[in-house]
Amino acid sequence: MAEVTDQAGVAAEEAVKATEEGATTMSNTIADIAHGNFDVDGVTEEISEFLATYGLQVVGAIIILVVGWWVARFVSRIIERALRGRIEPTLASFFKTLTYALLLAFVIIATLEALGVATASFIAVIGAAGLAIGFALQGSLANLAAGVMILIFRPFKAEDFVEVAGTKGVVKEVHIFHTILYTPDNLKVIVPNNQITSGNIVNYTANGTRRVDLVIGVSYDDDLKKTKEVISSVLSADDRLLKEPSPTVAVSNLGDSSVDFVVRPWVNAADYWAVYFDLTEKIKVELESNGISIPYPQRDIHIKDTVEPSGKLA
Repeated sequence: MAEVTDQAGVAAEEAVKATEEGATTMSNTIADIAHGNFDVDGVTEEISEFLATYGLQVVGAIIILVVGWWVARFVSRIIERALRGRIEPTLASFFKTLTYALLLAFVIIATLEALGVATASFIAVIGAAGLAIGFALQGSLANLAAGVMILIFRPFKAEDFVEVAGTKGVVKEVHIFHTILYTPDNLKVIVPNNQITSGNIVNYTANGTRRVDLVIGVSYDDDLKKTKEVISSVLSADDRLLKEPSPTVAVSNLGDSSVDFVVRPWVNAADYWAVYFDLTEKIKVELESNGISIPYPQRDIHIKDTVEPSGKLA
């Protein structure tokens, strides 16, 4: 870093010295004109020498700048067209802008080289400044890198229902630095992309279908075969349930207060919550109408009498 600073200081001193020499020359020329000592032939000769020495450099630099600028625009547009339709439009636009900026920076450096300007120190200063900016914006750059990864690998897309960074919601927009979610209660949540890629991503709609998981507990006194038939009849009456995979109705646990059935039908992802709520209500109603109870948590207490040696109850 100290070496870069020294190079920048040397470059600055040379620039100041050149400026002072130019100012002195101009001052002398003005003084000669004021005293009537202006030599037209001499000035013409100096201009001719200047044009002979630097004219081609200036023309070459202008050509490099114009052609390079045109090439940078042309190449960036070609890249955007090549990527359009293959990746997200946001990412294609980002790569277009990045390509244009890099090519334009190269063109400017080439133009300065053509003019005879020493660009080594200039490049070193830009590199040091870029490094410092990178450290200052490392959080934003992490979000940028994460956004590029999301847009390339597409773990989710717009309108998918996902759980990321501890938030559940529908994806509305995916940007380079952040992703916008709308929660089920219509809250807008802006999640930094780095937080998304650093944790688990759960996409509830990616596969198109979901399994509804219900646990129904009935009394130990109830007929288990009849209970299974009642639950199965409720499932068969709902047209939203998929035939394949077929629903599962089975005893899963002998609990403290009830015999637990698992009820697992498959549905389209869009119908999940509607089916979940409807089945919970319909199964309870049908079980009660068939005399099958859903017990409250209960505990049996047994009191045991003991007889002391004296013959008295304890």
